[in-house]
Amino acid sequence: MIVSGAQVQMEQNPGYYQSILDEGNEDAKLKDAVITDLNRTFPDNVQFRKTANPCLQSNLYNVLVAYGQHNRRVGYCQGMNFIAGYLLLVTKDEEKSFWLLDALIGRILPDYYSPAMIGLKTDQEVLGELVKMKVPAVAELMERHAVMWTLVVSRWFICLFIDILPVETVLRIWDSLFYEGSKIIFRVALTLIKQFQAFILEARNFPDICEKFKEITKGRYVMECHVFMQKIFTEPGSLSNVTITKLREKHKSKLLTQE
Repeated sequence: MIVSGAQVQMEQNPGYYQSILDEGNEDAKLKDAVITDLNRTFPDNVQFRKTANPCLQSNLYNVLVAYGQHNRRVGYCQGMNFIAGYLLLVTKDEEKSFWLLDALIGRILPDYYSPAMIGLKTDQEVLGELVKMKVPAVAELMERHAVMWTLVVSRWFICLFIDILPVETVLRIWDSLFYEGSKIIFRVALTLIKQFQAFILEARNFPDICEKFKEITKGRYVMECHVFMQKIFTEPGSLSNVTITKLREKHKSKLLTQE
């Protein structure tokens, strides 16, 4: 809470979250979109089942609708349900989850969850260019088989590795994400790709490549969260904010031109 800036926001805006809920002037479209995704959010987790007491679905609904009212530019976008749901599992508190969600979507990952998802699309292209620099053989394989990065990493990015990497590892990644910023997402992705380069290069066709990228998120390497977190700061090598910013500007400009 403190590192993310969420604690300060909550203290500077006492009662704000509850006031949004109390207004009750929910956008019908927003409400319907949130309700649609409630049953899709962690269906295997007992705390999100309707039979649970208490059931976190109602808390999740409150957080997502309140955030949609708070940040009307974003509203609600698929993927936000997993982020908010995960925050609720960790904090057990709606208001804290709301402000942490705001820190992620409003500050750390702007435009990831906007209607056009331009931030998400940009970062997928940035990762592709970083792979060209740091793991060129994998980049060449992707190009040879015409595999777009969005096909293999979009869930990594939009879900921030939830339900992709083990829970303990995801928690450690999120700690770093709040502290270090969005660069951590690239560090995690590059570490996985670099560590399993030989395995990925065994792929012989399009489906093989997609399957390899699913497989590299499993197993002992990612289970040992302490070792893995050390690796993400060494394996990719230098990754400056200046480089990331320049690549983002370049690819965002290209994407906006295409739209």
